Amino acid sequence: MRVTLDIKKLPDKWYNIIPDLEFEVAPPMSPSGYPLGFHDLEPLASHAIIEQELEKDKREVQIPGELHDLYKEWRPTPLHRAERLEKRLGTPARIFYKYEGGSPSGSYEFNTAVVQAFYASHEGTKQLIAATGNGEWGASLAAACNYFDIKCKVYMVRASYEERAYGRYVMELLGAEVVPSPNESTRTGSRVLSQDPDSSGSLGIALSEAFEEASKRDDAKFAWGTVMNYVILHQTLIGLEARLQMKEAGAQPDICISAVGGGSGFGGLVFPFYHERKEGGRFIAVETASAPSLSKGRFAYDYSDSDGFAPLLKMYTIGHGYVPPNIRAGGMRYHGISPLVSALYREKRIEAKTYTQRQAFEAGLEFARAEGFVPSPESSYAIKAVVDEALACKERKERKNILFLLSTNSNLDIAIFKDFLEGAVEDRLASDERIDAAVKDLPQVATG
Repeated sequence: MRVTLDIKKLPDKWYNIIPDLEFEVAPPMSPSGYPLGFHDLEPLASHAIIEQELEKDKREVQIPGELHDLYKEWRPTPLHRAERLEKRLGTPARIFYKYEGGSPSGSYEFNTAVVQAFYASHEGTKQLIAATGNGEWGASLAAACNYFDIKCKVYMVRASYEERAYGRYVMELLGAEVVPSPNESTRTGSRVLSQDPDSSGSLGIALSEAFEEASKRDDAKFAWGTVMNYVILHQTLIGLEARLQMKEAGAQPDICISAVGGGSGFGGLVFPFYHERKEGGRFIAVETASAPSLSKGRFAYDYSDSDGFAPLLKMYTIGHGYVPPNIRAGGMRYHGISPLVSALYREKRIEAKTYTQRQAFEAGLEFARAEGFVPSPESSYAIKAVVDEALACKERKERKNILFLLSTNSNLDIAIFKDFLEGAVEDRLASDERIDAAVKDLPQVATG
C-alpha cells in the first residue's frame, strides 16, 4: 500500500510547536546567564533563520513561494504500509512509514538544507560551513548550495571520513570542500589532536571547528543540520504530509517512532501529531546505546559543540566533552538532544528506547528482506523499536497503527550491511564512568 498526496496539498507553512506546548522551553543562553538575542546569533546565521529560531508566538510560518516551488520537485513524499513486514512478524498491528529517501540528496536533511542555502544566498553569503557525521547532512547541504550558486565546506567526523568514504566522495562530487575533523587548521582540532593524535573525532568536535571558522569570516555562515528549533521547523513538512496521508489511509497513528541523534527527524515527524494524538497515543524516540543522551544524560545547560563556540542549550546531554564510541550510525554520535525534544521528554510527553547497533542492524535486515528497501543505519534503530512494538501487539492481540520515519536511502551504507552480514560489526556501548565524568564538567550557568 502506497499513499501519495496531491501536489496541491503540499503544505505552504511550516509548523512551530512552541505556542502549543503547555510548558516553557528554556531559551538558549550565554555562559554569563542571559538569553541569547538576535545580535548574538547574527555572526552564525542569516537573519531569516535567526527569526525562525527565536519565534515563540506563531504556530505557522509561511514558506516563501520560491522555496515552495522548489519543494514540489520531490515533495510530497510517499507514505507506505509495510504489509509484508506485518505478515513476516505475524502481527495484527498496521505498520506505516514515511519515506524521505527520494529527495535529491537521498535524505530528509535536504528539507532544511535548501532553506538555509536559499536564505543565505538572498542575504549575500558566499559560503556555508557545516559539520557532518556520516555525510548525509554534508551531501544535502552541498547539493542545496549548488542550487543557489554558493560554496560549501564541510568538517566531517574523521571516523566517517575514513570508514564511510562514499559520503565524502558524494560531497566532493557535488563540489564541497571536505576536511576531516579533528583538523590541525583549527584551534579546536589542534587541541584535540595534541591530546589524542589518533582521535576518531565526534560530531561535537566537528561542530566546534565549523563554528570556529564561520565566526571568523564575514562572507560565510554556519549551517546546522539538527538540534536547533529552526531545523525542526523545516522538517515538520514530514509530519504535516504524513498526517494528511494517514487520514487518507483511514488510520490515525497510535504510536509514532523515529530515531534520534540531535532530534530533527523525530521532531519533524512527531510534532504535527502532538495535539491530535489519540488518548494513550505514544511517541518514541530511539537512540543508540553508544550515545544515550535521553536515557542516561542530565537535563542541563550544555554547549552544543565540544569547545563552547556555540550557544548553551538546555537539553539532555552526556557532556560536551564526551566522545561516543565509533559506530556505523555516525549521525547518532552526538552528546545532546534538541531542547524541544528534551523538554517533551522531561515533561513525560514522549518516551525513549535505546538499542545497540547490532540490534538495530538485525531489525534493518529483517525490514529489507520483507519490504525491499534497505534502510540507513540510523533508520534501522527506529525499525528495531517498530518490530518490538509490533510483536507486543501480537502478544496482546492489539491492532494498533504504528508510524515511523524512514529518513534516508541506503546509497551510502551498503558496505555497512555487508560488514554486518560478515560478522564485522560489534556493539560499542557508552561508558557510564566517562559519562559521569563528562556531566560533572558541564558549564555553570546563572539563570536568575
